Amino acid sequence: MSHRSFTFVNLEELPPKPRKIGLTEIRGPYYEAFTVEQLCDLLATWGDYIDGFKFAGGTQSLLPAKIVKQFTKLAHKHDVYVNTGGFIERVVIQDRKNIDRYLHETRELGFDVVEVSSGMFERPQDFPLEEQIDVVRKIEQLGMKPKPEITIMSGVGGGVQEFGYQQKVQAVKTPEQLLEEANRFFDAGAYMLMVESEGITEGIADPDQWRKEFIFALIEKFGCEKLMFEISPEDDEARKTFKWYLKEVNRNVNLMMNSKNIVEFNAWRLKLWGDRTLWKK
Repeated sequence: MSHRSFTFVNLEELPPKPRKIGLTEIRGPYYEAFTVEQLCDLLATWGDYIDGFKFAGGTQSLLPAKIVKQFTKLAHKHDVYVNTGGFIERVVIQDRKNIDRYLHETRELGFDVVEVSSGMFERPQDFPLEEQIDVVRKIEQLGMKPKPEITIMSGVGGGVQEFGYQQKVQAVKTPEQLLEEANRFFDAGAYMLMVESEGITEGIADPDQWRKEFIFALIEKFGCEKLMFEISPEDDEARKTFKWYLKEVNRNVNLMMNSKNIVEFNAWRLKLWGDRTLWKK
């Protein structure tokens, strides 16, 4: 950033917002009780490094509409888009007839991006791909950006931490199946895909056992601009994961993480601090 201090220190630079690559989306309310004032201070201080703000777990429904609008208006003031998170799956579980009502209220409250996810469903057929694709089309028709979430496993969402994914790994989708699903979403009008971390990097202690083949297959097929990868909310896992993306993928990868991680992440990404091997790239 041209207005940063110590400009004589050579660092990598980020393009001005709104960016199309190297996006950082942060989780808002869920793991912590995010307030409007907290977001205001965060964006005033670190807003140059934040591209998106996500309401996780449908937490927008716990707040009055006027408070939700304060969040969305504040984000827009700082060129930050606002994402619904995976709330639609909770809507579907209660009553599919409320999907249109949910999407219209989401637009009225100022959301820009609508995730279409299925992590709370135990079986894929509980929210089939065809139905998700139909929702993607509705989101685009309403003038918002559909961001489907793709995952290699079922029944791992809803904020429930689960270990031992390695024992289930034989039952997950193949990279070819995930690529086909991703293609279907893009054909329906998705502007970006959210790649769920469970079973790929999250919940697997040994990085040598991460399902990296899914990550590289997606990037090879679609490039980094069309994909966003989730970073675990767990501190140690998060640090390990975003550093791996920087070292083994590239600095322009789109990531979603907790707000507390963005300073260390950018220190590494912009080659201020961290592993010296990054400085040589």
